[in-house]
This record gives sequence, structure tokens and C-alpha cells, in this order.
Amino acid sequence: MNAYDIEIVNDAAHAGEANHGWCFGLPPGIRPEQWPLDPDTGYPLMHGFTLLLPEDYRVHGPEIVALSFFALAPDQNDGGPTSVDGIREMLIDPPAQPPAEAELRPFWEAGRNSHPRLHRMEDILGGAYAVILLDAAEFSGAPCQPPALPAGNPLLTQTEPPQWLEAGSAASFVPDWAEDDYYLLRALGGRPAAGHQQRYPLRWTARVQDPNAGVVPSEYGDGGYQLPHYWLDGKIERDNYREHPWVEGHLPNHIGGTMRPVQGVPEMSPFYMEFEEYLGGYNFGGGNAQLDFRDMRFDWACG
Repeated sequence: MNAYDIEIVNDAAHAGEANHGWCFGLPPGIRPEQWPLDPDTGYPLMHGFTLLLPEDYRVHGPEIVALSFFALAPDQNDGGPTSVDGIREMLIDPPAQPPAEAELRPFWEAGRNSHPRLHRMEDILGGAYAVILLDAAEFSGAPCQPPALPAGNPLLTQTEPPQWLEAGSAASFVPDWAEDDYYLLRALGGRPAAGHQQRYPLRWTARVQDPNAGVVPSEYGDGGYQLPHYWLDGKIERDNYREHPWVEGHLPNHIGGTMRPVQGVPEMSPFYMEFEEYLGGYNFGGGNAQLDFRDMRFDWACG
């Protein structure tokens, strides 16, 4: 079993080469009515990335080849969500019969029309995230446009619309004041175009060395997990911190293997991925996130 580094392909030199998904942009192969809505606000969750899984990470069966990840928008993620009464119940556990209140009916319909392989998650603050597992036909399917919103719905007016709905997720993530040397512009190869079509291809490659591929991540090196660092002469002092040679070249966005969380190691299976804010556009407080796509757990920590 391998671990895999993930790169954003943002230059013309690799045009036409086979890629393994994309970040930002739109999800493939689903219908607008299957697009997961935020149970706190009723607005569509933002598509972060769609990723083709390596064969050794297809833990939901050989027919499930990819996943699409959705998140609450970064401009709606500042200290935890603000919930609108009634929406969550309609989306998460819709009753058999439609609600009497007309304003709740669109969310009841969305809950009833959920994709059969939709998995919802929350972070420690209660923020909403979701994964849709995709088969090969869905992964190669047409981009799905965001669902139409019910005009004049009083429940939606209680929250400002997420910026990505109008500008596109990539364009809305990069601040207007960003200079050419800003880290986001370097990562994306320039300022993104506005609109939902702007996306960036992803490519994964197997790591040359990672002894933790297939091993449950551990804070203290339990269960055969090898910590990426050690202390010179066994003395825990700042100047004695060292990293093992085998971590050289590991990229921050990756599938499986050695976890490098900003804070503590969360409880995850070996079938996880770790990624930075710019792999789809999130507010992790300058930190990074981990997604366990076997057990459907999600965690992030600020830097």
C-alpha cells in the first residue's frame, strides 16, 4: 500500500496529461437537486474538490472510484455557524410528509432528493461538510450547476448568501488586495477567473518513502506508526528537533501515510487525506484538515 502526494496542476506545461480530479469548480455527475445544502443556512455547500481515489484506497468497493467534498463557505465560517430554525430537520431527517410551512418545503424536497451516497459531517464548531461517493460514470459526468434557490424564501434571507455563489469558489477565495507574490496566487499560478467553471486539475503520485502508508495515525507512535520527527540525543529541546530523512519531499496535500496536523493527531483510519485551505478554498484559521473517507470523519485545526 502506498501514500500519495497531491499536486495542483496550474501550468500549461502539463496540459492534456491525465489528471486525478480537480479543486474548486463544480462537482461532476450529480443532479442539481442532489447538491448538498448547508443544514444551518439552507444555501448550497461549496464544492471543494473532486478526487479520483487510487485503487488501494477504494475502500467502499471497486465501483466507487472517486469522491466529491463539500464545505461551508469560508465567509460563513467564523467562530461557528449561525443556524436558521427548521432547516436542519428537513435536510437531515426529512419526514415522510411535506411540512405545512411553505418556506420549509424546498428544504424538505432537498432532503428527500439527497444523493444515495451522501455522507454528512460536522467539525468541532458544528460547521457542515459533506462527501458524495462517486462511481466511474458520475466521475466522468458533466459538471453540475448549483441548485436554483427558492426566490423570496424568508429562511434564506436570514443569512447573507455565500460569496462563491456569485463569484465562483476560486475567485471569491483570493482577496482583491492580493499581490503577485501572495501565497494563494503562487499556489494557483495566478489570479483565478470569475465563475463556476474555474477549476484546477489535481494529480497524485506515490510517495517514494512513507512507512506509515496503511497504518492508523497516532500522536505518540503507537501501533506501528512512525513519528516523522525525533529529538537529538533524546533531549526534548527546541534546538534538538529533527525530522527523519524519509519525510523529505512529502507534500502537504496527500492521501494516507504520515499525518502532519497543525495541532494534535485526530482519530482517523489509514484511509484519509490531509489538505490545506487552498485545496478548494476554506477557512481553517491558517491550519489544515483531515478527511477520513472510510469512516467519514472530518477534522481541522487552526495554525
